[in-house]
Amino acid sequence: MDAIRRHLLQSAARGGLAVALLGAGLLRPTRVLAADWNQPAFAATTLGEALKAYGTSPVPDSREVQIVAADVAENGGNVPVEVLVKLPAVQSIALFVEKNPFPLAASIELAPGVLPYLKVPLKLAESTRVKAVVKAGGKTYVATREIGVTIGGCGG
Repeated sequence: MDAIRRHLLQSAARGGLAVALLGAGLLRPTRVLAADWNQPAFAATTLGEALKAYGTSPVPDSREVQIVAADVAENGGNVPVEVLVKLPAVQSIALFVEKNPFPLAASIELAPGVLPYLKVPLKLAESTRVKAVVKAGGKTYVATREIGVTIGGCGG
């Protein structure tokens, strides 16, 4: 019982300290909330608009970028998609889903020296093309993959 009581008292003390620091203005979570993000690209409703807002012009697919996903997903509500990149100095990776209401599904900025890898679960209502856009060394690289979605797992 003493261990539980001690844990509760420590947690309450930490919580009180956090509230006091917030009240004094020493902790500022709004700095994180105000971080730069590409709102126009995420708000775009067509693939062309999203790519333009992201700052990408049409380029051919590249062998250095690969999308790994099932050819046919039985559950469109959870489709795992991986982006593998064989390039040095990758600055960002973005995933676009052509037939989604908002095509830009994910975008990450990478710090120098970070392994260029992205794995996200996507929600797809229907069969569509997924496009990975990688910015590395001042150039843009693209990979495209068609992913089929069965309706309720019944082969639609």
